[in-house]
Amino acid sequence: MKPSPFLRTSARLLTALALAFTAACSDDGDDNKPDAGTNPDAGTTTPMYAFVAQVNVDNASTSYVVLTETLDPATPLSLTNATQINGRALGSGISKTGSIFVSSSAGATVTRYNLTASNTLEKAGEVSFASKAVTTIGEYQNQFQFVSETKAYYFDGRNSQIIIWNPKDMTLTNSISLPEMTIAGSTLTFASNPLRVGTKVLMPLGWRAGAAVTRQAGIIVVDTTNDSAVVVKDDRCGYVRDGIVGTDGKVYLATEAYGAAEKRVSGSNPSVPTPCLLKFDPATNTYDKDFFKELSTLTNGGATGSLLAAPNGTGYLRVLDETAYPVQADTVARTLASAVAWKWWKIDPAAGTNATLVDTLPASTGSSFLYEMNGRTVFSEFTNNSGTTNYRELTDLTGNLVATHQGLSFSFLQLR
Repeated sequence: MKPSPFLRTSARLLTALALAFTAACSDDGDDNKPDAGTNPDAGTTTPMYAFVAQVNVDNASTSYVVLTETLDPATPLSLTNATQINGRALGSGISKTGSIFVSSSAGATVTRYNLTASNTLEKAGEVSFASKAVTTIGEYQNQFQFVSETKAYYFDGRNSQIIIWNPKDMTLTNSISLPEMTIAGSTLTFASNPLRVGTKVLMPLGWRAGAAVTRQAGIIVVDTTNDSAVVVKDDRCGYVRDGIVGTDGKVYLATEAYGAAEKRVSGSNPSVPTPCLLKFDPATNTYDKDFFKELSTLTNGGATGSLLAAPNGTGYLRVLDETAYPVQADTVARTLASAVAWKWWKIDPAAGTNATLVDTLPASTGSSFLYEMNGRTVFSEFTNNSGTTNYRELTDLTGNLVATHQGLSFSFLQLR
């Protein structure tokens, strides 16, 4: 958890996004082709992966961009020859284009690195967001959303804006002010797995007042055809940071695992919002006021939070297994949400049926990020007191370990 980012939401949606990206990068002829050196090994079938690991020592963070062609779950990835970045780094970009854009909590600069023919990273330009009042770039990989090779968005919660920039020229283009992102006395957090529907980017939002979940749901909808954006809110529940596109084309939004954990440890405290499932229409940018489900009623009463995309418009809810992690009177919500004790339950929200346990998947940490890895979907989990990140298989529903490394990881990108 965050531990509290990229366009990986379901096998179906991932495929659609990949096709959309390919089309976006080829529509305008030679001007939109990767620069020389961007994809030097386009003729080979050997994948190249980039993991970004954050290691904390004495309250100081250092990040490492690790390149590897080989994934061996028995051998942790080595940080020895990695590209070192001060602070908490994020790596983003369009999959399999040979470039990764690295930012850091240590400043306002995004640096483009290209993969060379010798399988190393080479700096290929920088852009600073400082003129937009940005001093630090943090949280999640998916705050960077790439529309094409020449247009990307950065969702900046600290300044309640979306910055539009050109990843090819490494220049700033414009910004969209969204003061509605701000709720006085609350801290904004973004979805770890935002959505794409047609030409729209949908970024669910969550707010906390300290450790307490704010009773407010919200979603940013950006129309990439004209760079317009709106924030749409609903006050029926809070921390609604996860969502999927259902089989009916509607977007289903759920309280994230932290919100479920806070509700579980709070007992009957009525001020803590009940974790919920909402329905949102991306065509009209409206919530369905007649649709509201308490998440626990879908999973036989278990503490339930987070909604991750599964194939064909279905999803996975995360449900706390209290036999694996018993809740005590002094249990803290953050610790509970990060415990390796949240099982996977499959749901088709458009069908209106309850969720069912996926017993082949092992329990994992409550909040997970989804990534595409050579045509498969994997999820991350933080273990060893948040000192290790594991990547586990989701596509075949086994949860088998795919890769592991020291430190926390909020970024992964396949470079080729």
